[in-house]
Amino acid sequence: MDHILRPKSKLLLIFLSCLSLVLFTLFSLNSHVTTPRNQPISRSIHIHKNIQVANTHCQGTLYPELCVSTLSILPDLHKKSIPEVISALVNVTTAEVRVCAANATGLRRKLKNLDPIDRRALDDCLELFSDTVAQLKTTLSDLSQNTSAEKHYNDLQTLLSAAMTNQYTCLDGFAYSKRNIRRYIEGRLKKISKHVSNSLAILKKIKKKKKGSRSNQMFDEYGSMKNGFPAWLKKKERALLQAPSNQTTFNLVVAKDGSGNFTTINEALSAAPNNSNTRFVIYIKGGAYYEYIEVERKKSMIMFVGDGIGKTLIKGNRSVVDGWTTFRSSTVAVVGNGFIAKGITFENYAGPSKHQAVAVRSGADFSAFYQCSFVGYQDTLYVHSLRQFYRECDIYGTVDFIFGNAAVVFQISNLYARKPSDNQKNVYTAQGREDPNQNTGISILNCKVAAAADLIPVQSSFRTYLGRPWKQYSRTVFLLSNIGNLVEPAGWLEWNGTFALDTLYYGEYKNRGLGSNTTARVSWPGYRVINSSTEASQFAVGNFIQGNQWLPATGISFYSNLTST
Repeated sequence: MDHILRPKSKLLLIFLSCLSLVLFTLFSLNSHVTTPRNQPISRSIHIHKNIQVANTHCQGTLYPELCVSTLSILPDLHKKSIPEVISALVNVTTAEVRVCAANATGLRRKLKNLDPIDRRALDDCLELFSDTVAQLKTTLSDLSQNTSAEKHYNDLQTLLSAAMTNQYTCLDGFAYSKRNIRRYIEGRLKKISKHVSNSLAILKKIKKKKKGSRSNQMFDEYGSMKNGFPAWLKKKERALLQAPSNQTTFNLVVAKDGSGNFTTINEALSAAPNNSNTRFVIYIKGGAYYEYIEVERKKSMIMFVGDGIGKTLIKGNRSVVDGWTTFRSSTVAVVGNGFIAKGITFENYAGPSKHQAVAVRSGADFSAFYQCSFVGYQDTLYVHSLRQFYRECDIYGTVDFIFGNAAVVFQISNLYARKPSDNQKNVYTAQGREDPNQNTGISILNCKVAAAADLIPVQSSFRTYLGRPWKQYSRTVFLLSNIGNLVEPAGWLEWNGTFALDTLYYGEYKNRGLGSNTTARVSWPGYRVINSSTEASQFAVGNFIQGNQWLPATGISFYSNLTST
């Protein structure tokens, strides 16, 4: 949807244009001056021309004043292609992020007697700034040639969406700060987010390839299924997921009893190669591992294979109540791209009274979880950013227990609401899209939405909802899923009054089950019953997360469209 300029924005643009014309007229009146004094005339013409070109590029952006003021100072703006214009904005943004990182480092050093929560929040910001710089660097690489920008359109949209998400995640970490540390960095962070927003809006001017694109070619060639897996998977890849763990060859083995290479997962992860382009498989034998795991950005293409749900468990109990940020409370955090997990239970057992307590946080592009379970209460699964896929998984929780701002699809999985604390409501999702041009959202496809065993006896005592809008442009869809009778007839819950009710996108498509009746659903402007398969298909694996391009290499079974047929 095209953005309509606010009156304030229009006035500023008119003022800038008029100023340039006045300067041009004044200098023109002195046409008899010598050549050296004619230079201001050329400069005035240049400024006026740049503003005109900048106005054109900035049409449709949410922050046109910032966009025009940033672009209008660029030399030879009229000669720059759209990818070059976006690159210029990204370079400005990167410089701002680096300044923010320096400020956060200075605050950490200068401010005395920082609470642990403030120190951890600043540490979160520094990690997120580092991720942002890396994502913007990749963005510049993809934009470096005009011919590649269209080819990398989905990647560019994903990277910029994640870069914006990082800034808001940094600010969210100060929610419980007693010293209001947020005020020292908030202004610049919001400016960074606005720059990224403008880049996303301008990116829309690059047309995506339709016919003959890699995605379409791969679907045409590899669309069929075989034994529940895509037919185009190599036999070796299918075998890795189909065979029992003890019959597979692994790079490293973790075993608590000492029968493997290591007794802890962290030791094995440290021994794995950095920045790998090939799959590195770590087999984690059955047992409960009380560890906090972080798969860093440099640890790419890692795969964890366990002995199955309830057999191989990774457990922790960090929580916001105990002084951790939500971001840092995760038992397992994944940032390294291409991460895969199979046959593992990830748990945060802090309990319902400890509020936010994450079992898994994933901010890894092309991350996938197959036949895993995620067990917690509030904020169980943090689908933070980038593209993710979950297949045949079980997710347990209470409040907002699937949340974040990734582009994520859950396929043939079970979502179980647990018994919450007294006076709490169960909410399955809290999606965090901040900008209408981000390609993010939660897609729940052919899943079971039900009560967990501990909730069933007391189900009537607690209200349960499909989701609520954590951020302004929250986007969540339930497609072809079985929705149990625990879900309230209204279906969805407000976050705070009328916040985001007209900007969110919540949809339901051909669901079944006692809780799927939409006749009494909310009447918010942003909610809709989806009747069109074309609209629903936007949120299938192939379209929403470009699954045809990367899921084949994971060996995880999936179907690209709304159904497997």
